[in-house]
Amino acid sequence: MKGIFKHPIQKLYLGLMLLFLYAPIIIMIIFSFNESRQLGSWTGFSLKWYEQLFSDEKMMNALMYTLVVAVLAAAISTVVGTVTAIGLHDYGKFSKSLITNITYVPVVNPDIITGLSLMMLFMFVNIKRGFLTMLISHVVFCIPYVIFSVMPKLRQVNFSKYEAAQDLGATPAQALWKVIVPEIMPGIVSGFMLSFTLSIDDFVVSFFTTGNGVMNLSTLIYSMTKRGVNPSINALSTIMFVSVLLLLILINTYQSKGKKKRQANIDAAKNEELAFEMQRNARTQDFEFNNEERH
Repeated sequence: MKGIFKHPIQKLYLGLMLLFLYAPIIIMIIFSFNESRQLGSWTGFSLKWYEQLFSDEKMMNALMYTLVVAVLAAAISTVVGTVTAIGLHDYGKFSKSLITNITYVPVVNPDIITGLSLMMLFMFVNIKRGFLTMLISHVVFCIPYVIFSVMPKLRQVNFSKYEAAQDLGATPAQALWKVIVPEIMPGIVSGFMLSFTLSIDDFVVSFFTTGNGVMNLSTLIYSMTKRGVNPSINALSTIMFVSVLLLLILINTYQSKGKKKRQANIDAAKNEELAFEMQRNARTQDFEFNNEERH
């Protein structure tokens, strides 16, 4: 993997691919500072759209609903998904495969079917659509992503440590929290971040399950397309992109430090074990030498 992009054509391909992926975001960021309302013409640098953004009550309410739903949905789905993944790990092969396949259905299911079915469910049980129904819907489609983020980490866990913790007096809950959870924490964090991103990004499910007076950013932007999108959306999107980027950098930095620390602890344990083995061998040799001298 180290020298995979040494050839100039490969470097060009990588550059074009990155440009294709990030050019729209770069254009959005640039035009968030455009003085003109028209996207296609640059008339000068201005911060007026950022000022207008924070004075727009409707947009601030949509941002609040978006963030609150995303945080709550990510937190709830992370807890439920992690517990479910841990429970599935001890299932038999057939039962585990069956439940995993059922769990995988919402992932491959089209969003419009998920949103429509949830809307019909809420209407059937006579639940008024609004904040609560949107939150429940986001939790429903986020849980499978958490499960599939945590399960690969569970396969790497040495459960003998869990049993050893119980032998030393820990309760099952304490052993789970102190031994298993730290081992699968990267999967839990990945599941939380993925759920948070999916919740913010969702439009179709939110459109079908929200009610009057409750709009997240995706449904607000959709309503704006009928009369023209406010350039303040560019400013808001820029702030959200930069915030998520900084958050990802912090998480990656934390995980890198955690990996280095765990590796250092492993190396230290190996060195201690090696030193202990050398001391034991030395004592054994001294004992055998002394016995030979006596005889």
